[in-house]
Order: sequence, then C-alpha cells, then structure tokens
Amino acid sequence: MTSSPSSPSSVPSVSSGPSPSAGPTGAPAGPADSLVLHTTDNGVSWLTLNRPDALNALTPDQRELLIDRLADASADPDVRAVVLTATGRGFCAGADLRGAPANGSPAAGAPATGERITGDVARMIRQGAQRLIAAVQDCEKPVIAAVNGTAAGLGAHLALACDLVLAAASARFIEVFVRRGLVPDGGGAYLLPRLIGPQRAKELMFFGDALPAAEAERLGLVNRVVPDEELTATARAWAERLAAGPTRALALTKQLVNASLESDRATAFAAEATAQEINMTTADAREGLAAFAERRGPVYRGR
Repeated sequence: MTSSPSSPSSVPSVSSGPSPSAGPTGAPAGPADSLVLHTTDNGVSWLTLNRPDALNALTPDQRELLIDRLADASADPDVRAVVLTATGRGFCAGADLRGAPANGSPAAGAPATGERITGDVARMIRQGAQRLIAAVQDCEKPVIAAVNGTAAGLGAHLALACDLVLAAASARFIEVFVRRGLVPDGGGAYLLPRLIGPQRAKELMFFGDALPAAEAERLGLVNRVVPDEELTATARAWAERLAAGPTRALALTKQLVNASLESDRATAFAAEATAQEINMTTADAREGLAAFAERRGPVYRGR
C-alpha cells in the first residue's frame, strides 16, 4: 500500500525505447493495453508504464498486465531479455491509492463498504504488490530497469527487484511509506537489506528521504547512472547484449544468485551442480564449447 511522493519530480521526459505497440504481433492496443506499452525488438521485450499524468502510479490493471507480460516473456523463446521503463517524468510513484478509503483498501472482491475485515490487507498485499515483485524475480529472462524519474514506494521496489538497474542522472528513489504512516510493502524489507545491508536499509525506510541516483549508485542500489538523454540507448545496448547471450545459462545463473541469499553452502553447491547438469543439455552450451575449441565467437540462439 504505497502512494506517490508529496510533490512531482522535476525529471525531464525520457524516451522509453522502441516505438510502443500492443505487443509483438503489432495488433491494435486496447484500453487496458495502453497502461503498459509493449513491443519486442531484437529479442528484447520492452514494458513501458504509461500513466505519465499520474507519475505512473500503479493501478491494479497495470500490475496484472505487468505480471502477465513477465510470464509471457518467460515462456516466449523469442524473448531473451526484458526492459522495464516508463513514460513521462516519473518511473513509478508507487501504488495508486486515489479513492482508497482512509482505513485501507478492501481486498479484491471484497464489499466496497469501507469496513476493514481482518485479513483483507494482508491478502491484498500478498495478491498484489508481492505477486508483482515475485513476477520480476521469477522471470526466466534477465530484467533491466531503466529508471527515468522518481521511483517511490512500490515503484522503487519494482526497480530494485530487477536484475540490473540503470538510472537517469535526475532519477531518485524514495521509501515513501513512513511519510504515510505505513509499513513498507512490495518486498522492500526483503530487497533492501540484501542490497545494502540492514543499517542502510533502515535509514532509508525510517526517514523516507529522497535518494538521488548518484547516491543510489554509490550504495549499490543502481548498476549505472547515465545522462538522462542516454538512458534508452544504454538500456537497449545492455538488453541486446543479454539477448545475444546463452539465455538458459543466464536464467539458471539468475536462479542460483537469487537463491544463494537464503542458502547454506551445501545447498548452494548442490543447486550449482544441478544447474550445470541442466545447462549442459542446451544447444547454447554445446555451441559455447564448440566455439571455444574452434577459436571463434559463439552464436547463441537461446536454446
């Protein structure tokens, strides 16, 4: 349950990648599809949040579209990397709470009476924000966040759940929950300590101060900060490099790294051995070894 920061960011508009369409087939977009623009280009699925007037505060429809698109990317052999970005001045101002009752939003399907029923909020978080963050982390393709403006609350966690984070120089990250008297959701208390340690995570969450992109990079929350006008080109270059790589090996590597944070050594080593066994059955592994033996560059096909 997050809300947008108290004032809009002054981040200039940044292009979000290839010209957006409804999807890889180029079929006309419907009203819901316009909330998350989608196009596939050179093996890269571009998912672009598209509510610029609301600083891309996430509606339930947007959240469900993102979850579906990430699942599609996992299953589509022609998609080999994903870029998540946004239109306008903000990356994502959090969950859209406009019109929510003061005592909390009812869970999906609950009567709109304004009465809070025990378990509704927990259910809403599990079925909403947590499902979205899990969809990013469980996506079988590398996911790059191209953060073009303010990323606040759930929006910050959406970016930080990605495998790689690029930020425009004028972007900023805000743990906005404390400003609203709320507990962080969307996996924030899980993600942040693993990225920057518990003390730094508490500092961000306790005070809710805006964190400029350069400071986020220094702390290790961001891989690279680039000039605003170079964000899209950099995201495209990184994503296309990943899309040309050994897709299944990258998926297995992602799983190993994510699981290692909760694993003991024996479990992590066993998972590594299993991943190696699985990966050696792929055409890309055979191609990589053959290219090494033949002293040529490998041509990976994501198979």
